[in-house]
Amino acid sequence: MKKADKVRDILNILEELYPETPVPLQHKDPYSLLIAVLLSAQCTDERVNKITPLLFERADNPWDMVKLGRETIEDIIRPCGLPQQKSKGIFGLSQILIDKYAGEVPVSMEKLEELPAVGHKTASVVMVQAFHEPAFPVDTHIHRLAYRWGLSNGKSVVQTEKDLKRLIPKEKWGKVHLQFIYYGREYCPARGHHVEKCPVCRKYMRKALAG
Repeated sequence: MKKADKVRDILNILEELYPETPVPLQHKDPYSLLIAVLLSAQCTDERVNKITPLLFERADNPWDMVKLGRETIEDIIRPCGLPQQKSKGIFGLSQILIDKYAGEVPVSMEKLEELPAVGHKTASVVMVQAFHEPAFPVDTHIHRLAYRWGLSNGKSVVQTEKDLKRLIPKEKWGKVHLQFIYYGREYCPARGHHVEKCPVCRKYMRKALAG
């Protein structure tokens, strides 16, 4: 089978299972999404969604976040892990948004990646989910699925992102990114994975991993 046919088949499976793809992280605007994605590093979306209402009740914009101060931010977000690092990033990026962008989140990958604690994946999520700009965020879970299904030989998420962008039509990047996430959680987890219960892996899992 040609890879293009394989990709088309996988996308059809994902579309059938997940025709709707709500954004997992609760948010009301680009700023709240940016903060939520930052908090999700090494933390589950479920836990982030329990903490962000507490944080945004106190500060849901850069000005109030800076007034809140690093120590208070750190106390609130502690259950999300890495509280010192994340609170420093949240406080720092909020100040920069005020100073450079009139409190608005810039619609630019380059400018987003310049913000404290905002890496390429976080910037990609904000671009595609908040601004509906073409981007394909790849985390370790999507990287794992792409390798398992033979869509990428990438040794890093950077290479996997390039491969998936090449294989998947640009207009589908945002939705397919979320479909990968939902599918991985329900059918294709890293642990406790059952090939016979996974529609994609039944067809396309690499032989080397099938055992």
